[in-house]
Amino acid sequence: MSDGGDRRPRVAVFRPDDERIESAVELLRSLGAEPTADPMLEVEPTGAVPDDAPLVVLTSKTGVELAAEAGWEPGNADLAVIGPATAAAARDAGWTVDIVPEEYTSAGLVAALEPRVAGECVVVARSDHGSDVLLDGLREAGADVSETVLYRLSRPAGAGDSAELMAIDELDAVTFTSSLTVENFLAAAADRGVSDEARAGLADAVVGAIGPPTAETAADRGVDVDVVPDEASFEALATAVVDAFDDESADGPDADRR
Repeated sequence: MSDGGDRRPRVAVFRPDDERIESAVELLRSLGAEPTADPMLEVEPTGAVPDDAPLVVLTSKTGVELAAEAGWEPGNADLAVIGPATAAAARDAGWTVDIVPEEYTSAGLVAALEPRVAGECVVVARSDHGSDVLLDGLREAGADVSETVLYRLSRPAGAGDSAELMAIDELDAVTFTSSLTVENFLAAAADRGVSDEARAGLADAVVGAIGPPTAETAADRGVDVDVVPDEASFEALATAVVDAFDDESADGPDADRR
């Protein structure tokens, strides 16, 4: 990565190709960054809706929107969601949100729910790439857990431009928003024959992960993470990444971010 100076950081964003990537690009621009949009996730609805249960857990805004579009209603079920964005989508659908954890992760949901789920039927409705942490944690707390897959996540056919840019030092930072974005970025780099070069570029860039599970996935695959925000939201991630780039630029090209 070249000297930052007053240059706008070039930041890759991997959100799905819908309003989420549009809002992410707009946010990064407002923070003084030059975003590179490279959607690494494609949403394929299954048409399923959550089964009836006293407690239903939804782990994404996308899941809420798909369940609502399919005509699902919580009815008498209590509704737990993973964070504020998911809660806002649920309230927009006219639903009452009963539980939002303090930590917006699967582990945070387990911590919020474990005091009340012993002996209770719980439905977790989410993508096909959900973390085992949530299901295992609820089962260990004594819940009878079932899972409904609302949508599948795949890598779009055209994904990977950011990997080629990273391979030639044309990116300053990346914003990984899930474990799957890490995996898909590395897979795209491999498919395009730039795996080693892209990894070298990542080592010289500001690498942001939205939360500890995503950071752990990156570390497991040999990618050092520089930034994990306190709040698991894209706004917090983008702000932290841009701030880290600015700090590194102010300290000079030889500064050790890690």
